[in-house]
Order: sequence, then structure tokens, then C-alpha cells
Amino acid sequence: MTKIINDGWASYWHSKLMMRHFLNASEIVQYADQHSGVVHTAPGSFNPYKIGIELWKDIEDRWNTGRQGPEWERLEGVGAKARHDDGSMKGREKIFQIRRIYNGVSFVDEFFTPELCERMKMYQTRTDPQTGETRVVSRDFPRVKPTLLHHLTNMGQPFIHVVDGNYLNRGELYHAHLRLLWGRPVHLQLGIKDEIHLLSCSEPGKELKKQRISENTPAAAHAMS
Repeated sequence: MTKIINDGWASYWHSKLMMRHFLNASEIVQYADQHSGVVHTAPGSFNPYKIGIELWKDIEDRWNTGRQGPEWERLEGVGAKARHDDGSMKGREKIFQIRRIYNGVSFVDEFFTPELCERMKMYQTRTDPQTGETRVVSRDFPRVKPTLLHHLTNMGQPFIHVVDGNYLNRGELYHAHLRLLWGRPVHLQLGIKDEIHLLSCSEPGKELKKQRISENTPAAAHAMS
């Protein structure tokens, strides 16, 4: 969850500074192409960089134009809220205030709005356990927001659930790994008797690849102590 507020903040300022102060005209296209790769979100997954930077941009824009608070909420008529701009320009002050006092969970809970959800075309999905097919089940904000918070409250780590603590009635532990929440291939290291193996899952429904870890196996970038 900290990636949303911290990495989104870093990406927000990096992009603003690069586009306004450090790049010349010939470099902007190349930078924009690289930046789009960082914030790209594949269908059925989420990217904390993308969500974070969009939240910060949305907050600054809303407080700059006064599109928040009781007065704005009372506006009626087609397009009245979208057109509203009181020229208050308090966005910069607001985002620095938020940065000081909010954590990742409260940040998303407080400032992820129905309008932003719709603009980012976010939705809730569900995977059929029989076919492995992922389907959109809802685009309603009251369902999308809790799902987003649930996905992000494991500090960006994959979820591993205990399915059976006595598998085959032999006291063996049966784990289920929800690869979909990670969004990319997953590799799980485990000990089998006296050997260490690596299980790799490339996508739902595909057969797991199993290999014994040896000196020739590429090492993980960050070893666990």
C-alpha cells in the first residue's frame, strides 16, 4: 500500500519536473514513451505507480478548482460540477498536507473518488476456478473501491492462503497462491525432502513448471535472510 502514496508521489514530481524544467523539445517524446511504460496497467491487474500518480494529480486539480467540499456537492444541473472552477488554487498546499499526515490505506480510502474510478475505467474482476477465465463482474464504485483496498493491504505482496493443514491426512500443508493479484508470472521456492525446487506459474490455467534449484539457477535479486 505504501507504493500508492510514496511511489505515486515520486512519479508525480518526477514527471512534473522533467516535463517543465529539464527536458528540451527533442527529448519529451522519448521521456513520455518511457514514462508510459512505468504507469502502464495491463487488463485485469493494477499498477500502484499509475493509481498513485493519478490520485495526486486529481487531488491537486480538485483543490485548485474548488471541485470538492459542501459548496461543490450542492451544485446541480448537467455538467455543473465538471465546469466548476472557483480559482482557489489550493491544490499544492493540499497535496503537501496530505503527504504529511496520511498513510497508504487512509490516502486511498479518503481520496479515491467515483469520478476518478470512472475516469480510470477501473472494474472488479473474478476468475472462474474451473476455466481460469477472468471476467469483469462490476464497474460500480461501491464494489470497486473495497476490492482495490483489499488488493493493496498486503503491502504489495502476493497472497498465499492455507487450503488444508492436514492434506491427505498426513499433516501436510496445502497452500494456494493467488497469482492474479500479482498480475505477472510467479515463482515459489520450496523444499521437497532434501532438495530445493522452484515452481513457476506463467498464467492461470497453464501447467506449473518445476525445476530443482542448482548453482546454474538464476538467483533472486533480493535474497531472504
